[in-house]
Amino acid sequence: MSKENSQKKNDFFDKVYKVVAKIPYGKVTTYGSIAEVCGIKSAARTVGWALNSAKHSNLPCHRVVNRFGALSGKTHFAGPKLMEDLLRSEGVEFTEDGCVNLEKYLWKPEKKRSSKF
Repeated sequence: MSKENSQKKNDFFDKVYKVVAKIPYGKVTTYGSIAEVCGIKSAARTVGWALNSAKHSNLPCHRVVNRFGALSGKTHFAGPKLMEDLLRSEGVEFTEDGCVNLEKYLWKPEKKRSSKF
């Protein structure tokens, strides 16, 4: 990877981390929503890579779910139920199929007019 591409990746990851840090307690957002507010709507998978790189941080990565509310990142936590347990401890409820009830718990980050988060 070139130095320029590496810097772009780091800049994008930093934007992701700033958005994730703002997710309110008891709410979730989606990989796609984060990608969109960071300026690359089609980069939901890259958001996942960024979060995997931050798994040992204090960021609330457990509050990021896929577009259906499924816990697609749960394999990157210490145990397969940890992500769900953390969300439940914040009062987040799940549908019968095991997804977060997005109608009730979805938080949509707002894109700022400036590029600073």
